[in-house]
Amino acid sequence: MTEKFISAAQAAERVNSGDTVCTVGMTLTGAAESVLAALEARFLDTGAPRDLTLVHAAGQSDRQRGNQHFAHPGMVRRLIGSHWGLAPRWMAMINNDEVEAFCLPQGQMVHLYAAMAAGLPGRLSKVGLGTFVDPRLEGGRMNRRTRQLPPLVEHMMFRGEEYLYYPAIPFDVLIIRGTHADEDGNLTTDEEPMALEVLPAVLAAKSRGATVIAQVKHRVARHSLHPKRVTVPGNLIDALVLCESAQHDHRQTASWAFDPALCGDLRLPNSAVPPLPLTLRKLIGRIACRYLTPGCVINLGTGIPNDVIGAIAHEEGIDDRLTITVESGIYGGWQAGGIDFGVGRNLSAMISHQDQMLYYNGVGVDITFMGAGEMDAAGNVNATRLGNTCPGAGGFIDITQNARHVVFCSSFTASGLDIACEGGQLHILQEGAVRKLVSAVGQVSYNGELARSAGQRMHFVTERAVFELRPEGPVLVEIAPGVDVQRDILAQMDFTPLIDPQLGVMDPALFQAPPLGLWRSQETAQPFNPSGETA
Repeated sequence: MTEKFISAAQAAERVNSGDTVCTVGMTLTGAAESVLAALEARFLDTGAPRDLTLVHAAGQSDRQRGNQHFAHPGMVRRLIGSHWGLAPRWMAMINNDEVEAFCLPQGQMVHLYAAMAAGLPGRLSKVGLGTFVDPRLEGGRMNRRTRQLPPLVEHMMFRGEEYLYYPAIPFDVLIIRGTHADEDGNLTTDEEPMALEVLPAVLAAKSRGATVIAQVKHRVARHSLHPKRVTVPGNLIDALVLCESAQHDHRQTASWAFDPALCGDLRLPNSAVPPLPLTLRKLIGRIACRYLTPGCVINLGTGIPNDVIGAIAHEEGIDDRLTITVESGIYGGWQAGGIDFGVGRNLSAMISHQDQMLYYNGVGVDITFMGAGEMDAAGNVNATRLGNTCPGAGGFIDITQNARHVVFCSSFTASGLDIACEGGQLHILQEGAVRKLVSAVGQVSYNGELARSAGQRMHFVTERAVFELRPEGPVLVEIAPGVDVQRDILAQMDFTPLIDPQLGVMDPALFQAPPLGLWRSQETAQPFNPSGETA
């Protein structure tokens, strides 16, 4: 049998100029750093491979590593991905027109891998309709250079209904990562803190005759792996690279080389999670948490929601009475945040990235808590391109279009906002220089008109005001104690919203450090409402 184990430098030689290369991962989880760094070194030394098309379903960087190894002018000609919020070099190249850049919804990309694996020419979906992905708007094209090209996605009618058609993207090379590989190439992902979309991507690659390269942490004897632990059978893998420095090049995620709690091998005591201090981000999360109801299934998007909602639920003692999910496929537990988005400890379940997106697109969650950059008078929300920052969609479009209730979590203004919570009131110490309530959003990530026509609930939650999307548009329904409606709200907006005649004032308890007492009566588990009284 041909020896499958090769060096990282030899693996880099398997990629030719002009190839379409797909990488699997999220943040730094799943990043085959040895292989990616070897490809970068080869390009910087020889100028090859160049003019690549790089395909990736999720954001794959920690602001320094991951697929940023490809972020050099000339190395990649076309970028097809979902998210670059943690990849500053990619965002700079997109903004500087140094690469063709297409942004597609994260869930649609992993579903497309499954369609490709089945030999299908593409995938039909309603996800993306009415957003910047729709070819009638921007077609997912993220810069001037790309807008000169035809969109990848097509709008079409099928049996009298509108859909977007996502065509197959044939790979030449797929780069994945695993924990163990035996001498036949059978691969496990035991120590990974996410299940990811490894097998669907491999099957998509092999259906087109692509080369599959896998980086592994351990080489083990033939027939020594339990068959149920094998994620990818050996016949589907062409080359294996044994990582020489797992501490640096095979980390579970950016902040941890290896923590058994992240892959579910142990559980930590509840005392290991201290309460969060009452910051601006926690305050916004607290206001948003009032929409939680017993037994609800929720999703936490990156940013404020993932970083604080779960922690607040834990602090309030209600986390075991709801189901928390993240797009990576994790359920329950304590979610890591920032550059470690998508992993957690004390999880109740971990399913594949693709299966999680099937759940979001089909069943849909009761509530999704999402970050937001802008909202306009039509209720459109932009979270994908803000000035010179182009983070992209990630799972935002997949999840928000299908959730029953969308709660956007955002500061009222940005860039310099400073607040204080004293005496149960909010004090604006310094106003932010950038307005977030604008006349027209810079890019439509969430279509307010389509949400209203579908009867979807939507709230836009800030530290000082809450807006509810109603048939007539966004309506100001609640304000923080201590703020002046004219000075602190209306004067800081580019449009004049409708104001609910029964405009509410938030409970002062939100602006004080002790726990709120969400669902104060554990017997009746009634939600905490804006008046501060038991409903």
